[in-house]
Amino acid sequence: RGSVRTPLSPSQFLRRQQVLQLYRRILRAVREVPAEADRRYLKDWAREEFRRNKDATEEDAIRMMITQGNMQLQELQRTLRLAKS
Repeated sequence: RGSVRTPLSPSQFLRRQQVLQLYRRILRAVREVPAEADRRYLKDWAREEFRRNKDATEEDAIRMMITQGNMQLQELQRTLRLAKS
């Protein structure tokens, strides 16, 4: 904030979009969690994970984190589906 940012390359821009989309999808899934305490925990966990990794620049590491995040999201969605059935 307040610092001059270098423009993102097209691949960095796309990667950033992927990360933001993943973050939004995770938060959306967390809203489905029935227990308030679990919702708060998961939301804080997600926020902290993304914040902790926000300065990552290594392409492979970022790709791996996106993959892991997607797998965790799928696991959460699967658990929610099972809980509803």
